[in-house]
Amino acid sequence: MTMPAEIRTVAVLGAGTMGLGIAHVAAAAGYRTPLFDLDDAILGRAVERIGKNLDKGVELGKLDRATAQRARELLLPTLDVPQAVAEADLVVEAVPESMVLKVDTFRRVVAACPPHALLASNTSGLSITEMAAATDRPERFAGMHFFNPVHVMKLLELVRGLETSEETLAALRAVGERMGKEVVLVNESPGFVTSRINALIGNEAFRMLETGVASALDIDKALKLGLNHPMGPFELVDLVGLDTRLAILEYLHRTLGERFRPSPLLVQYVKAGRLGKKSGRGVYDYEER
Repeated sequence: MTMPAEIRTVAVLGAGTMGLGIAHVAAAAGYRTPLFDLDDAILGRAVERIGKNLDKGVELGKLDRATAQRARELLLPTLDVPQAVAEADLVVEAVPESMVLKVDTFRRVVAACPPHALLASNTSGLSITEMAAATDRPERFAGMHFFNPVHVMKLLELVRGLETSEETLAALRAVGERMGKEVVLVNESPGFVTSRINALIGNEAFRMLETGVASALDIDKALKLGLNHPMGPFELVDLVGLDTRLAILEYLHRTLGERFRPSPLLVQYVKAGRLGKKSGRGVYDYEER
């Protein structure tokens, strides 16, 4: 299998919370970074957010000004998928957690990207093998599961699908390390490592809240101070998005069984539009802060 001589262009598809973060670390690592989204307003906000995060990095001494400026120059927003992937050596998908949407995205990608390009999904738990099967290069396909906020969190779960080659894994590990990430290799399994464990903890926290074991604030405090978690389960789900967590739990429930059945309270919150920080209200109310 012929690999790219050098990965120079990393195209990112989806300019939401995860996509903009991946684009940030790609550009800061020196990769030419086309960033695609269908929505011009979302794309504009993503570019603005990346700029502010780069400035903050300079302010905190984590980036020098030359690197931040170069990252801005390497970031190339676009509303056109073929334009985004035309010269890509690696395409990282970061669209919402829907297998139908992800498969459709990759079908559009393979029709427009170079034959040598590697493909990766940022899914937090869906099947890499199923996505890869929809492309013309399953051996060049893997999962690259980043964590929010991407420019801060050090972990990258590199996920091997059924047909992912060792060469692909080695190339993507090198990309992740150049982005400043600590890489762990995971064989495909529903929820991988982190999403699977987080889903259990977060779901149990909702069950405890639902049955009146303790308040959300006290459950969060207990896990932070008693178990040394950096964030409580409700703080984390508000950051990730309650709808995203629910989608993961529904998938894990289908694939792994009853212990992942979503808490009725979580389902109720999502139906009420309480999706977390992105909607202004989740477990906690952010509109008043």
